[in-house]
Amino acid sequence: MHITIIGGGAWGATLAQVLTDNNHQVLVYDLNKNYINRINQGMHSIFDLPLKNIQSTSDLEISLLYSDLLVLAVPTKAMRQVLQQIALLSKTPKSFVNVSKGIEPSTFFRVSQIVNQIIPPSLLQNYASLMGPSHAEEVILRKVTLLTAASSDLSFATEIQKIFSNPIYLKIYTSSDLVGNEVCSALKNVLALINGILVAKGFGINSQAALISRGIVEMSRLVTFYHGSFKTVLGLPGLGDLIVTAFSTHSRNFSAGQKIGAGKTYEQIMSESDQVIEGFQSLVAFYQLQSKHQLDLPLIKAAYQLIYECRPFELVFDELMQRPFKSDC
Repeated sequence: MHITIIGGGAWGATLAQVLTDNNHQVLVYDLNKNYINRINQGMHSIFDLPLKNIQSTSDLEISLLYSDLLVLAVPTKAMRQVLQQIALLSKTPKSFVNVSKGIEPSTFFRVSQIVNQIIPPSLLQNYASLMGPSHAEEVILRKVTLLTAASSDLSFATEIQKIFSNPIYLKIYTSSDLVGNEVCSALKNVLALINGILVAKGFGINSQAALISRGIVEMSRLVTFYHGSFKTVLGLPGLGDLIVTAFSTHSRNFSAGQKIGAGKTYEQIMSESDQVIEGFQSLVAFYQLQSKHQLDLPLIKAAYQLIYECRPFELVFDELMQRPFKSDC
């Protein structure tokens, strides 16, 4: 089948190769001329690796005519603008598969909520997310990876499962907990930032294990707030993606956290990066959410104070350690 990928960065271009491996015809849309040229020359947009039988264009109208199945692989902060253009130019109903992991800071919206707000019902056929522990650096090398396709319409999740699954290296599970999948996938980026800070500050594996454990507690609180399922917290988009993002040197969020821990500011890191670090934006959204609704998310609060208020690490850490004694979980 024909499939359009909206966003030709590391993950979008990698998924294009996955779909081509599965004998689908793929067109990648992006506005980055360098990405487009590399893909059309048979190269990955980011990695120095070949892509086969994939075309790319900067013409959104052509991209929308190419397929009624759109894979959304743009940063969350750009999602609203891109969807507004899609709504304006689409002539037929579309099905969407979101692979972007983040929360919109200005609204606290998940991507599914942005889609429902922007795309008219007459143009919105189906929606799913595709999440889980999946560094593009490994998937493009066809290393074994497991993901979860989540949709409120389980039959559509099953359809996405069949489209993306590859018998050699990519296995897709299904879920009806769309909310939980989106929340977990956004929060794990924030927790990866925190773990990067800990590593840079010389904390050991005991501390990192504690972060993961307490991070799962905060993840469950957020999922509950959004009326998701706790089972998702322990699944691929939750614990699975948290492990790979919080401990891998491939992780932009973990690496950014290390730079914060070494003394760099948020502004310095963003000015030096040519790729999106979703954890920074999600942190703002979750911090504002916990402030507005009085949620108990001490790790989120601490990370925000460190990164955006530039409070000394020692003071923030001491406040965490001096919190009242409680039972676990």
